[in-house]
Amino acid sequence: MSTTPPTPSAAVSTTPSAASVRGPERPRLREAVEEIARSGFLGVQVRVNDEHGEWVAAAGTRKLGAGAPALADGHFRIGSSTKSFVATVVLLLAAEGRFGLDDPVAGLLPGFALDRRITVRMLLQHTSGVFSHTGELLPDGTVVPGVAWRGKEWVDGRLRTYRPEDLVRLSLSRPARFAPGTGWSYSNTNYVLARLVAEAAGGRPFAEELRRLVLAPLGMDSTVAPGTSPEVPEPHNHGYYRYQDGGRERTVDITRHNPSWVAAGGDMISTTRDLHTYFSALMGGRLLPAALLAEMRTPEATAGYGLGVFAQDLGPGAGTVYHHNGATIGSAALMYATPDGRTTLTAGLNYVDDADISVAAAFQDAQRRLVDEVFRPSAVAAAGAAGAAGAARPAG
Repeated sequence: MSTTPPTPSAAVSTTPSAASVRGPERPRLREAVEEIARSGFLGVQVRVNDEHGEWVAAAGTRKLGAGAPALADGHFRIGSSTKSFVATVVLLLAAEGRFGLDDPVAGLLPGFALDRRITVRMLLQHTSGVFSHTGELLPDGTVVPGVAWRGKEWVDGRLRTYRPEDLVRLSLSRPARFAPGTGWSYSNTNYVLARLVAEAAGGRPFAEELRRLVLAPLGMDSTVAPGTSPEVPEPHNHGYYRYQDGGRERTVDITRHNPSWVAAGGDMISTTRDLHTYFSALMGGRLLPAALLAEMRTPEATAGYGLGVFAQDLGPGAGTVYHHNGATIGSAALMYATPDGRTTLTAGLNYVDDADISVAAAFQDAQRRLVDEVFRPSAVAAAGAAGAAGAARPAG
């Protein structure tokens, strides 16, 4: 999804703060993980791979109201990090000569009467103008709803199956955001279409193409494209949803739900280890031909979005990192790497979600803190030293 996770309420403050850690001693990182757990997330699992080796930590609890510590190697729903996998599969099929990035999607998916100006590249870069089936916030503040993914309606229907073709038709029934190629708008439907392109061109279900092209070559055994299955493989931490029902607040375990409502926009499941394996190989040039990797990493100007990845400049001494984070109901993922893939940060967070997305600020803070500690440690240390010196100075 394009959403960020909401912050759990104070009622979840029983989260233990002590982190379990494997790897070299990194006190600042450990402190960051513990602070994230204390900020309201139920379970936090973090993996860092860099010149110091592999560092793995977990903090919080596995289930709400239970004393079992959070898993460090558990499965979790990765939300929009799914889009990077979809883009990679599409690019690998393009490398096999199945289609070109600038081919019209209408020719590959003739059943939708798509605008013939929309290309495969535009889907991957969110420049198609296609309305998102999960709803849109327009520039004037108007919210145009799509499929239900909040509140009691979603809770009651969380095992419902949506066909990807129906999600596309819902989107196409709404006015386009802009003419193809003339703007940028993050649309989950772009990636539903991209997955359908992969299936049409490859002649196999997406899960099979994903395994053939990415998972099997990299030995990734813990990553799943679940389709309509509500299951999360064991072991896993749990996610929850808080909502109003007849004037009463209820909190339910929504770990099991059918993710077809978001489909290729954010339905996959993985682990921090598999996300590291994937993103390190991708950024290190071990998955895509060099020319296609360069295309993937070339961002458009509006949001710094390439083809399934964001490019982010962290400033002097740190340079550019690539990422695609994700959040879905009750679960979120972080996935970052340096351009050579040698330094990666992957994380899974589980929490109590709600209709107001009230945890967004905590998620952004967690993301920023971890990125700074892993990719900008010298800047963080310098800022800390300057702050300490300032605090020691007499007032005036």
